Amino acid sequence: MTLTDPYNDTVRACFEKPGHAGDLQGEYAQSLEASAASSDQGMTVALSVGISDGMIVEMRFRAWACPHLIAAAQMLCADRQGRLTDSLQQFDVNGVMQQLSIPVEKTGRVLLLEDAVTSLWQQYTKLCKTDSGTG
Repeated sequence: MTLTDPYNDTVRACFEKPGHAGDLQGEYAQSLEASAASSDQGMTVALSVGISDGMIVEMRFRAWACPHLIAAAQMLCADRQGRLTDSLQQFDVNGVMQQLSIPVEKTGRVLLLEDAVTSLWQQYTKLCKTDSGTG
């Protein structure tokens, strides 16, 4: 990254080959979707997860966004896929901002991703309570 280049190598790699962009490809015991948008920034990010036996088998995203937000969504999906669903409980905004060298004035964009992840977790926990008959 040069002083005039706003994107580091990780952003460029994630943006150029967003392997998790698109829709879920499989059929799963549970599938959930969540999105968040900012009308003043013109950004939208949508996440979908395919879950089986408490595992995130597949995680995908769709985004109308800047390269930073697309890279953050790609990293999130790549990181969470194959992990337990409780990994949806946490999203480290500061860590993502640092890893992708996102300027502080773009924090709101990364917070959209956090909102979508939080919504997925809330949906999942509600679904679990309903399935277990306690909700």
